[in-house]
Amino acid sequence: MNEPSPSPSGAAARPAIPSRAAEPNTGLITVEGIDWLVLDIEGTTCPVSFVAATLFPYASEHLESFLKDSAEQPEVQTLLQEVADAWEADPDPTVSLLRDQHQSGAGPLATLPYLQWLIREDRKLAPLKELQGLVWERGYARGELLAPLYPDVPEALHRWKASGLGLAVYSSGSVAAQQMLYAHTPAGDLRTLFSHWFDTRTGAKKEPVSYTAIARELGSEVGRILFISDALAELKAADAAGMQVLFSDREGNPERDPGPYRVIHSYAQLNTKP
Repeated sequence: MNEPSPSPSGAAARPAIPSRAAEPNTGLITVEGIDWLVLDIEGTTCPVSFVAATLFPYASEHLESFLKDSAEQPEVQTLLQEVADAWEADPDPTVSLLRDQHQSGAGPLATLPYLQWLIREDRKLAPLKELQGLVWERGYARGELLAPLYPDVPEALHRWKASGLGLAVYSSGSVAAQQMLYAHTPAGDLRTLFSHWFDTRTGAKKEPVSYTAIARELGSEVGRILFISDALAELKAADAAGMQVLFSDREGNPERDPGPYRVIHSYAQLNTKP
């Protein structure tokens, strides 16, 4: 097992997390001493396929018509300017070629080639995520989108909330997109179960400082926060910041290696203690 990452200055010391999947003979995973649960979305509470096979294609297909309809909105204009600035500064050779091919573009669709490229490459540019969120908002409102949470998730969220745990989301999707997803589920609107929402404007998910910032915002000792994600690099960053972590291993997830961390397959397994 890997040596635990040292806690940063001020972080509460905690025991190393063993790599076993669950406690012997129980199927339960016990996590002690937490006040907060911070949850990723893709591969953690919602299938990756919903984002990759439904949300991204929907945004790509409807982005052009959305920009034509909404270009006069100040919020959209601000986001498009941020995209234009990012396009100009992007050093990727493919982006440079794209910029040369479309340098004469103007109007609300001027940055559309770059936006479509970002979607294809799954780049985590914050203004793109917010524009996607606005496109998805229309899709949810029209009844064209519904978030298929894993079956155990709604019950677990209610159980954790009732037990006194605080719940927060940290996802690469914009806060608006996160809230829309949880507002449109087969179990109804679950947004009120969460008290905090974090996206990449808080910081990159693979950087320990982002998790320190989240702890500060939550007003909690970092060691009293449990972060669950399907991405090993994110767990390593949260661990380095001092958080407790669990690796979400769900059917269909592209990443299945938990590294040194405990694995959870269903939230019915999770047993929390003060």
